[in-house]
Order: sequence, then structure tokens, then C-alpha cells
Amino acid sequence: MGTVMINSYIAEKNHFPSLPRPHKSSPGGWKAIRYILGTETFEKLATMGLIANLVVYLNTRYNMDNATSAYVFNIWSGLTNFLPLAGAFVSDAFLGRFGTLLFGTTALLLGMGTMTLTAGIPMLRPSSCINEESNCAQPQGWQLAVLYGGLALIALGSGGVRPCNIAFGADQFDPTTEKGRAQLESFCNWWYLLCTVALMVALTGVVYVQTNVDWILGFAIPTCCLALSICSLLLGCHTYIRMEPQGSIFVDMAKVITAACRKSGLIIGQPASKQSYYDPPMIGLEPQRMKLAHSNMFKFLDKAAIITDPGELDSLGKPKNGWRLCSLQEVEQLKRVIGVLPVWLTGIGCAVATTQMKSFGVLQAIQMNRSIGYLTHLKIPPAWMSLTSMIALSIWIYTYEQVYLPLMRKMTQNDKRLTLEQRIVIGVVMSILCMLVAGFTEMERRDSALKRGSFESPITVALLLPQFVLSGLIEAFGAIAMMELLTAHWPNNMKTLGGAIFYLSFTIAGCLNSILIDIFLKVAWINGKLPWLGGNDLNKNRLEYFYFTVAALSTLNLIYFRVFACRYLEYIEPQKSFHCEANDLEEKWLQMKGTDH
Repeated sequence: MGTVMINSYIAEKNHFPSLPRPHKSSPGGWKAIRYILGTETFEKLATMGLIANLVVYLNTRYNMDNATSAYVFNIWSGLTNFLPLAGAFVSDAFLGRFGTLLFGTTALLLGMGTMTLTAGIPMLRPSSCINEESNCAQPQGWQLAVLYGGLALIALGSGGVRPCNIAFGADQFDPTTEKGRAQLESFCNWWYLLCTVALMVALTGVVYVQTNVDWILGFAIPTCCLALSICSLLLGCHTYIRMEPQGSIFVDMAKVITAACRKSGLIIGQPASKQSYYDPPMIGLEPQRMKLAHSNMFKFLDKAAIITDPGELDSLGKPKNGWRLCSLQEVEQLKRVIGVLPVWLTGIGCAVATTQMKSFGVLQAIQMNRSIGYLTHLKIPPAWMSLTSMIALSIWIYTYEQVYLPLMRKMTQNDKRLTLEQRIVIGVVMSILCMLVAGFTEMERRDSALKRGSFESPITVALLLPQFVLSGLIEAFGAIAMMELLTAHWPNNMKTLGGAIFYLSFTIAGCLNSILIDIFLKVAWINGKLPWLGGNDLNKNRLEYFYFTVAALSTLNLIYFRVFACRYLEYIEPQKSFHCEANDLEEKWLQMKGTDH
């Protein structure tokens, strides 16, 4: 009863909603999550349906050549992956997560509607090619303006949705309790599962409609999905916990760095200096009233919070210059950002391994027997092999949530969940196994094709299933753990930044993979021998050497994590780094009322 009264008093005093209480009428929890998951599922179904087939649309409907269509796609894809950083800033500083999500989904709807109009109105596109490629009419400037305007709206909308969707879901639970942390992990698992299912539907059903039925219908379906996404978001308005914008973490980090540099001459820890930290109470500053404990890492940054002169504070006890004196909470937030980077790099290393299956794994499938049993005229599309990874990921998440956890709960009377460290280690180990299996499989495929003297190996494409399954398990353990680390385990005003960084990691992994491939292409050219990579025939390459090299790099990634990066998890995980002031407030309130606690 005391906690409820304190929450109500503080909320009324500071114009914030009171803390969520464990009552059916309270906001947040799973009743809010079902609307958020519905919003995200429909949004992913819509955007993935466009991403998967955009190059084909530009090539066939706008008469762009392969290089131009790829160029447009790469620029648009880059904007889509980097704009979430701007979306995180807008969310934290101005609109809040719900407002940014609503803005983002609306922009996506307008952008997808514009793409549907380009498919349905002939005058918005150049005329179709007549027989030969030289007769193809090129799009006019205003036609390209409409097209690029639609793509820009989609990129802008993705910049608002991507950093906020996971963070907004994490807001619905209390990470200061064991139950809340378990619910957060389950939310991350179900989020990833539903997004994977949406991706499978987009890559099969939606792409098939666009390519083989009609582009208008193929774009109208994603547009309707976005309309349903907005409806799902709005229908859950009465169930959400909505955090107020608390200021951009980017500005706070810049202030801490500047203040620490200004006080670089200070020596921390000398009793004679009578150092004291500026550490105001969290009351009224965050609805969840969650505070980071003072850590011992990156001690240099503590200088930003040291009060060197009482004149640094005004009459209300606040800093006169926020670029010279920062709160200890702001310092600890920057420490968490820096501290998560070593662990984040491990996740990027895992993503590099999964990228191989989306490129070279599909190329392997092209040069194998893809017939379905004795039906030689029916062949499995090579791109469908990636669905194996998604199915494996989905099966594991469902088994973990619906079989493993209930069984452990029955046997041990509590949730025996895998820790973040365990899941990351398993993900890295899976990346090593995936590359080793892929390398040995490629040796078998190549040898059989050379013995037969044909471009295509007689071995069935089913031999690739183990490596694609392992690729899906890398995501099931490594990627979901990274997503949970970057959002659920950070304080409220850092979760949106974590969502942006999570999506950015896949872009960085793709860039690193391109650099790695480029290095091997140049090394093969210098040696003048049979290249590991290059050309259009894997039979003339030694792809297995490339796979084994990535496996070796993944092994180094495992050693790096176990020896160096994992130590930072003790500062990041909530049970070790967070404490809540609510219990202290309740105890003081009870003491004032003369009540026996």
C-alpha cells in the first residue's frame, strides 16, 4: 500500500504517470505487447516485401540498367539503415517513442501508397521497352521525383520505426525485477519470431504476387499491411506505458566528454581533495525511477561529475554549466554505451558469418541438384534455402518458450533461462560450426561436380540444410541476445539508441564482409593461382578456403569475447548495474508515518 501511495504522490508532483502496478487495470505488460507485436509484424511484412524486390521493379518498370538499379537500391538501403540514429534523437528529445512510432508508420504508409500509385498509373512510369534494350524509354525527371519521394518517405518512416519498436515494447515491463527481466527476454524472442515469420511470408507470397501476378496488387498488399499496422498501434493506446521525452542521450554524452576533458587535471580518489560527486536523486526525472549504480570502469569519466567548487551549483543545487559539471547518472550512462561496444563487436562478428549463407550459400545451391525427388522438372529456387535459416530460428524460439522454459519451471520451480553470456557464447560457437560445415560441404560439392565434368553437382541441395540451419541458430542465440542487451538492459533514455545500434550492426557486418571478400579477391590475383573467389563458376574457385578463414576469424571472436569483452557484461546486466529508489522511498515514508516496516 505504501508503494502505491508514494507512486501516486510523486506522479502528481511531477506530472508523470505512476509506476505500473500488478493489477489488471494497470497499463503495460503482455496486454500492451500484443498490439506492439501486431504493429511490428505488419510493418515488417510490408517493408520486407518492397526490399526483396525493389531492384527488379526498378529494372522492369523504370527501365534502369542493372548498375543503376543496384546503385539506387544501395543508396536507399544505406539511408534506411542510418536514419534510425536520427530517429532515436528525435524520439528521445521531442516526440517520445509512441509519437515517433506513429509518425514512422504514417510515413511508411504514405511512401508505400506512393509506390502503389507508380505501379498503377502508367503516366508515372516510362513506357515499356519495345523488343530491344536500345528502344527503352528512360524515366523523366518528374517521374523519378515521384519514385524517389516514395522511397524517401519509406526510408524516413523506417528511421522512426526501427529504433523505437523494440524500445517501446521494453517500456511495458519493469527491468528492476526478476519477473520483468524474464518477460523482457520473452518479448525479444517473440518479437524476433514474428518478424521472421513476416519475412518468410514477404519473401515467398508477396514477392511471388509482385513478380508473377501483378505489381499493383503486389504493392497494394504491403500498403494494406501498413494500414493494419497503424490500426494495431492505435487500438492499444489505452494499454501502453508511455515515457515522456527525457532529452537526447547524444547531447548528454557530449556534455560528459567535454566536462571530463575540462577537468582532466583532477586526480580521483585522493582523500585530501575532499572530492564529492554531483548525484541528485532520481525522483521525478524518470517515470520508472531507475538509477544506475556507480561503476569502476572508465574512471576518467567520473571527473565530469566531481564538484570542484561550490560555485558550480546554483541556489537550487543544479549545475550552472552543464558542459562543466554533469550528474553521476549521466556519466554512468556514457560508461554503459562505451562498455557495451566490446560485446557489440562480438555480435557483429556473428552477423558476418550469417551473411555468407545469404550470398555464397545461395550460389552453392545454384550449382547443385535442386530437383524435388523424382520430379526433375520441379526445382527448388536457390533463394528459398534462406527460408531454412528462418524456419530453424522460429522452431528454436518456439521450443525455448513453450517447451524448455515450462519444463524447467516444473522441475526447478523457477525460470531456468539462459544468461546473456551463455547465449552469446553459443551464438559464436554456432558461427564457427556453420563455417566449418559449409567448407566441408563445398569440398564435397565441388569434387562431385569436377568428377562429373559439369557446372552443376549431382549431389542434392539438401546437403546444404545443416549449414543453413546453423546460420539460423546463430541469429536465434547471438542476434536476439544483442537485441536484448541493447534495449532491455539499458535505462529508459538509452533504449531507443540501442534499437538504432542493433539495426546498424547488420549494416556494419555487410560492409566488413564486402571488405573481406575484396581482400581475398586481391590476394588471389596477386598469387596468380586458382582463386579462392571470383568469376561465375564455383567449380573454378576454392570457396572452402574462404569459409575456413571465416571460421578461424570466428574462433578469434570467441577468444576475444571470453578473454576481454564478457567482463563488461557485469556492468551492463540490470541485476548488477541497476537499483531502484522506490524501496528506499517507501521505507522513509513508513518511518515518517510511524509504521512498523
